[in-house]
Amino acid sequence: MLYLKSFTFPTDSEEFDVIINVNEKCYSSFYPFKILSQRGIEKIDFEPVTIFYGSNGSGKTTALNVIAEKLKLERSAVYNKSSFFNDYVDLCGYTLKGTAIPANSRIITSDDVFDFMLNLRMLNEGIDTGREELFKKYRKIKSADNGKFRLRSLDDFEELKRLTSVRRNTQSMYVKKNVGVNVREQSNGESAFMYFAQKIEENALYLLDEPENSLSPQKQMELVRFLEDSARFYGCQFIIATHSPFVLSVKNAQIYDFDSCPAAVKHWTELKNVRVYYNFFKQHRADFEK
Repeated sequence: MLYLKSFTFPTDSEEFDVIINVNEKCYSSFYPFKILSQRGIEKIDFEPVTIFYGSNGSGKTTALNVIAEKLKLERSAVYNKSSFFNDYVDLCGYTLKGTAIPANSRIITSDDVFDFMLNLRMLNEGIDTGREELFKKYRKIKSADNGKFRLRSLDDFEELKRLTSVRRNTQSMYVKKNVGVNVREQSNGESAFMYFAQKIEENALYLLDEPENSLSPQKQMELVRFLEDSARFYGCQFIIATHSPFVLSVKNAQIYDFDSCPAAVKHWTELKNVRVYYNFFKQHRADFEK
């Protein structure tokens, strides 16, 4: 599915006009100005799956964040904008295939995934702590009561409810009713993959920033199949920033090489990072064939 057809970034001259009119001398950086223009990136045309490839500092994440901000996409993690970020975004433009971007479209960053995994861990630790406290409370109430509790005022009503619960239930049943069950323990890769599976719904545009982080090679391959199916069968469009050879292999993806100047569309097997892996395994082919 195609929702976003193209996106335009400021030209060199447009950037110059903004920077030259800034009189303040306190700015040491005009980010994101001069990042993408140095790569000759002024317009990007999209396919159902479009990938921004490049080394760190190439501008692929910058492009993703600018697009997300211009389209007002939902994001979970806080994004710290620079002083000139909004000025830059105002100079950008885009064309749609339809009338609007689907409402459930969003950008998913590495910070979102890390926050999710951290929250899972904290949730489980909190549940474990709560469970231990309830065990102690159960034993304390059970031993102190001995069936002698009397309701003397309305203030005792909550205590009576607790006692009634203790009398009617075993220790494990009492605790289960009063505290949540642990989220199933998973590896970081399983948790990260679960996050993508939960957040990516049908019929929407998704921007993914280095989704390979925290994913094992096996999980990256599973993610690739999930993205391919979502684009082909479930009406999703993806714009992905990555340098993972697994993610780069997504079928029918249009890949922009941000390490080229100007940035150019290339097949994934032509990319430098992929060629490094290919040549490495080619050199060690005999080791695999023993």
